[in-house]
Amino acid sequence: QVQLAESGGGLAQPGGSLRLSCVASGTTAAISDMGWYRQAPGKERELVASITHDGRGNYVEAVKGRFTVARDNAKNTVYLQMNSLKSEDTAVYYCHADQWYSNYGYWGQGTQVTVSS
Repeated sequence: QVQLAESGGGLAQPGGSLRLSCVASGTTAAISDMGWYRQAPGKERELVASITHDGRGNYVEAVKGRFTVARDNAKNTVYLQMNSLKSEDTAVYYCHADQWYSNYGYWGQGTQVTVSS
């Protein structure tokens, strides 16, 4: 069993920055890829950024060049650095963890990111 605890969400102005953190606990050795999803009101949840166990990141086109995903396996933590924020980035952001030997993944509770002047 894996638990994911998120932090770092909040209110930012357009052009500002936020850093989200997600700390995994439990059977963390089972975790392979991790990722950040977001869901805006009235829209489906979408994958924003993912990162493999060895640190290879991938991004949805809308955030390329602005967001950076990173992980520290020793701390069982994944980060999402969000720069040059836009109002379109406003959403609930969710941390997700895949497992090496299971198709069952884990979700964080979600953290609200609001970008507004």
